[in-house]
Amino acid sequence: MDILGAISTDWLKALTWIAALVCGAAMLAWRRRRPDQALLAALLVFIAASVGAGIYVLNHVGDQRWGSTGQEVRPPNLTQAPVVGDFLKPLQGALGDMADGVNGFMDFQSALPVALDFFAAAGWAFAACVPVGLLVLAASMRAARRRNAELTAYGSELAALRAELERVKRHVGYPADDII
Repeated sequence: MDILGAISTDWLKALTWIAALVCGAAMLAWRRRRPDQALLAALLVFIAASVGAGIYVLNHVGDQRWGSTGQEVRPPNLTQAPVVGDFLKPLQGALGDMADGVNGFMDFQSALPVALDFFAAAGWAFAACVPVGLLVLAASMRAARRRNAELTAYGSELAALRAELERVKRHVGYPADDII
């Protein structure tokens, strides 16, 4: 079952963009404080959708949507020749196989530029992922450093509170075993 069978090339290109925008919007709605992660997620979805569309085109090379001319190479019918028709049946089969190969090559030749457009778009998106990924990495490292500083501050505050509790215990005269 081919669910993309009725979609034109333009709509297939639009679907890659739509998938990326929907994913970016969903990620932005989920993590409002991190638009850089939403951009990276949208780029990664665009890469996956573009590569998938290119593979889809290459899996359906005989389709008319990719600009196939529709002209097939047909071998001449040699079996209807008088007197020697029966002797030319093996040659007829070989010519038929050769014509099928030429037709397959022509279909591939017409589908390859469309697939390469999708692969090129994925390549450009991958190139854009590098600086965006570095931006996400830098922001994550900055957030991790901030969390570590807060954890250190909480630890020192906890140590100060424990020391104060010990002073209060000594001042009140409670034995050290009774209070945790």
